[in-house]
Amino acid sequence: MCGRFGMINNIDDLAQQLQVFPPEQSNFAPNYNTSPGDYSPVITNQKPDVLQFFQFGLTPHWAKKRMYLFNARAEGDHNKTNDPGYTGALGIGNKPAFKKAIRSQRCLIPANFFVEGPTQEKLNKPYVVYLTDRNKQAFCFAGVWDSWVDQDKNLLVNSFAIITTIPNALLQQIPHHRSPVILPKAAEKQWLSNAALDEILPLLKPYNAHHMQAYPIDAGIKNPQLNGRALVKKINDTVLRID
Repeated sequence: MCGRFGMINNIDDLAQQLQVFPPEQSNFAPNYNTSPGDYSPVITNQKPDVLQFFQFGLTPHWAKKRMYLFNARAEGDHNKTNDPGYTGALGIGNKPAFKKAIRSQRCLIPANFFVEGPTQEKLNKPYVVYLTDRNKQAFCFAGVWDSWVDQDKNLLVNSFAIITTIPNALLQQIPHHRSPVILPKAAEKQWLSNAALDEILPLLKPYNAHHMQAYPIDAGIKNPQLNGRALVKKINDTVLRID
C-alpha cells in the first residue's frame, strides 16, 4: 500500500517539467507528508493539459458518505496473498469503486518520493523510496479519480487513488508486500488516453527496482499533522538498492 508520499517541487516548475499549464490560482506548498485527505496536484484524462488539485483518498460517485480509498489494487480480488511472482488476471476493472474510473477516469499523480514500512511494523519503521533515473525530477503514479457530491454541504469533491501492484525487488527488501505503480515517462500519455482497458492493464506493473533506492527515516512521518524536510532526513547510513 502507499499511504504517504512527497510532492515538494515548485508548482510552476512541475508544470513546466510535465508540459502542462499550472493552476490559475495556487497556494500549494511543498508537502513532505502527503496523507489521505490532503490535496495534491494531478493531471486527469479529462483535462490533460493542466494541473489540478484533487483530494488523496477516492470517494466513488455513488457513495452515500465520504470515503478515503487511497489505494486501488491492480489485481482486484485476485492474489490475496500478495505473491510477488503473481502473473495472473488483473481484476481492478471488476471492483465497484474503480470499474468506471479505470476505464474512463485515469490520472497521473506527480511525486518526488513515497514512504513505505515493513508489512508488520508499517510506518513504525518507515523508509523513503525514490527514483535514481529521473535526475531529481518528479515521477508520476498511475491513478484513478472520481467526483462525488457531498449533499449535506452541496460540495463537489474530486479525489484520487494510487494504483498498487506486486512488490519489486527493492520493496521486498524493506520488506513490503505492495508497490505503487510508477509509470515510465513514455507511458504517461497512454495512461491519459482513451485506450481501452485491455490496452492499459499491461502498464500496471512494478517499476524497475534497479532504478530505485530507499533509506530509513523517523516514525514521525506517521503523524499527518507533521510536515517539513526534517521528516525525511536519514536516521542512519542504511541505503537499500538492487545492484
